Amino acid sequence: MRDEAKAVFFVDEGEAETRSVETSEPKPDEVVVEASVSAVSTGTEGLLYEGSIPETEANVNGADELSYPTRYGYSVVGEVVDAGGEAADRVGERVHVLHPHQSRFVVRSEEARTVPRGVDDADAALLSNVEAAVSFAMDGGPVVGENVAVFGQGAVGLLTTAVVSEFPVELTSFEPREERRERSLSRGADASHSPETAEEVAPEEGYDLSYEVSGNAEALKDALSVTGYDGRIVVGSWYGEKEVSLDLGEEFHRSNISMVDSQVSTVSPELRGRWTKERRLDVAWDFVERLEPSGLVTERFSVDEAQAAYESVSDGALCVVFEYE
Repeated sequence: MRDEAKAVFFVDEGEAETRSVETSEPKPDEVVVEASVSAVSTGTEGLLYEGSIPETEANVNGADELSYPTRYGYSVVGEVVDAGGEAADRVGERVHVLHPHQSRFVVRSEEARTVPRGVDDADAALLSNVEAAVSFAMDGGPVVGENVAVFGQGAVGLLTTAVVSEFPVELTSFEPREERRERSLSRGADASHSPETAEEVAPEEGYDLSYEVSGNAEALKDALSVTGYDGRIVVGSWYGEKEVSLDLGEEFHRSNISMVDSQVSTVSPELRGRWTKERRLDVAWDFVERLEPSGLVTERFSVDEAQAAYESVSDGALCVVFEYE
């Protein structure tokens, strides 16, 4: 027997809609999840909504190739309501799943991670963003006493600020929106400025470590201009099809600056001797409990309001979630 569920589709540039899809009976090692909340990735999903993403395979269970019509999303929380025989003991569990926005779906039991007791669904839905922030911190390797800059204070940027500020460093964030700068200070930044003032307020010797998590290529230029000799830049943004042009002339050539891409789907090769994705995920759950990231949510939509949700993302909403009845 197949059940119907509601799922969010990107149908064309600037167009999203909710469609009915069928869900199958679970196999012996599968569970059926009834969603309660799913978090929108304003970066990747915003690019997909705007038509600025290359046609590529989506590395997320249940997602299609990223060409219209397609689906995307990677942070759903819900309850296991049915299961195959091998996973029957999981019925009733609250779980987090990397899956597109959908009211009911079937996944392998091992892909449904148990939500710790005491963590509510809205906080758990932002686990993926918190894990990204933890990954950025690990890839940047902040050192005691360093001056650190974080460019971009969207949801992931604010969480990066919160995680990195727990190191004994001096952290400055850069963000054009005043409201987000205020949030940044409450999330642990020692100072927060408009990007236009980056060169004016930077330490004389430049920043030791800079993070670019704004999704704006201009911010990467700013990070490059204020990172000091032998400094590091961690690029957490994905620019999709947007071109990124950097001045790598004489000044950069002599700077000895290292620039590294950071992406949460893997653990850095330098850390794999002792770190697994599971160990890093445990750390991310700890931060979810402490940071209560649902405080960043500014817009809530029902799964039937797909177009309105992505219009909100396009208009600059900080953090958007879908809620399911």
